[in-house]
This record gives sequence, structure tokens and C-alpha cells, in this order.
Amino acid sequence: MIVSIASGKGGTGKTLVATSLASSLSNGKAVLADCDVEEPNAYLFFPERALVEETGFSVPVPLVDEEKCNHCGECAKFCAYHALAVFPSQVLVFPELCAGCGGCVLVCPEKAIAEGLRPIGTIYQAKNGSMDLIWGELNLGEARVTPLIRGVLERARGERVIVDCPPGTSCPMVEAVRGSDFCLLVTEPTPFGLYDLDIALRVLKILNIPHGVLINKSGIGDRSMYKYLQERKVPLLMEIPMSRRIAELYSHGTIFVYEMPEWKEKFQQLWDKIEEMVS
Repeated sequence: MIVSIASGKGGTGKTLVATSLASSLSNGKAVLADCDVEEPNAYLFFPERALVEETGFSVPVPLVDEEKCNHCGECAKFCAYHALAVFPSQVLVFPELCAGCGGCVLVCPEKAIAEGLRPIGTIYQAKNGSMDLIWGELNLGEARVTPLIRGVLERARGERVIVDCPPGTSCPMVEAVRGSDFCLLVTEPTPFGLYDLDIALRVLKILNIPHGVLINKSGIGDRSMYKYLQERKVPLLMEIPMSRRIAELYSHGTIFVYEMPEWKEKFQQLWDKIEEMVS
């Protein structure tokens, strides 16, 4: 079962929930995949991890053979991302704009275009006891996020996979939750939290992914969040109170369920509840 941990905004506590949930499962066997490839941090909470594999990740880009090319311009006409510019004596390729679809290769009448590779990031795989950790790191200045997320998810294989998603509701979040059996949305009971949760719920409805909500920092804000969930019949699966102790542990890179063991049982019950909803 794949459970994605997402939110409509940053700072709600996705990583806190993802790491705590993965650490609380009964036999410890879980796969934790951090798909926030622009700023991954889940692995930092497991200092005893042992790196298993470090793999460079590349995406296809066109390579033009100028000796074969007759500069007809068909490739540039086809490319919706304007990654190619054809001049009478030269073809310019802008690899940062290329979506890697391969269409230019197919439409070239002279077969003058082949596919090369451009590195965009690195995928890491590590072990922490019986837990598998997988995360991606995007190269500095790189704009193409979704291919690297797909690469991380392709390596996340197991009976219990927990995906720590990028914040927000743009393409990276959509790519990370796609294919999940269940999405747990982490939010906070504030007007900002409610606004962004509403957008995230609309995205999940379009994707047709079963979902529920976990409210973090409960006790702050107002009751509008609870009213919203009740009116729309969105299941509220768990609450984590606003706690200085939890915040201190998190700020020191400690998974709080290790120091507050009563929460391990609560997260195990959360997983069991999600399994029941999915089945």
C-alpha cells in the first residue's frame, strides 16, 4: 500500500508526520520516499542510515546532426516548449526547456535528431535498520522537478510505502500523489491552512484518490477547519496538539515518537485505520 503525505502549503508538518508514521509501524518494515526533491530533509532524521546506492538521474534531450539536417524546421514547429530554434545554417537546442517527449525525433524527415541525456539530479537509497529510505536531490538551478520525482517513486517498492510529498498543489505535488492508494493531507487549523486544504482536496478529487486529514498544531486558530471537514464529510483521522516539547524535539532532528512512545501506538492506529479505509 502506498500512502502519500501531502498538504496545500508548506510548514504544516508533512515530514514530521511521514517520519513518525514510518517509525511507528509494528515491525519497522517500511519504505520512506522523500519526493520533495528541491529540499529533501526526511533522511536527516535517521542519522544511523547506511547509504546503499547513489545514482545520477538524467532526462532525454535532442542531439542534432548538422550534417544530416536540412533545416526544414519541422522539429521546431512540433515543439510546444520552444526548445529548438531552426536557422538557415544552424539548429539551436535549449535543453532546459525540453520536456523530453521525443517528438522532434519522430517528426524529423531526415532522421537527423537522436536522443541524448542531460543530468538533472541524484537519487539516494539508504537503509536504517529494516526501513528503506529513498530521496532525490535536484541539481542547483534545475527547473524540471517531475521526472526526478518519478524516478524516486519507481524505486519505492514495498508492502508499506510512505511518500513525503512536496508542499502546495502544483505539478510536483500532483506527480508525487499520483498512484497512491491513499493520501493523508496534513493541515493546521488556521485560515491559511483551510484555504490551502480546500485546494488540495479539489486536486485529490480530480485524481480520484481516497483521502483523509490530519490536523497538526491543534489548539491554535479557530473552529472553521472542523466545521469545513464536517460539512464536506472529509474524515479527520488524527490530531497532533500544538506542543512545545514536540517542536523542540523536531528542531533537534529527533523523531518525537522515540521520546514520546505513547504516540507510536497512535500512529500505528492511524496506519491501521487507513488500511481499513483502503480495503
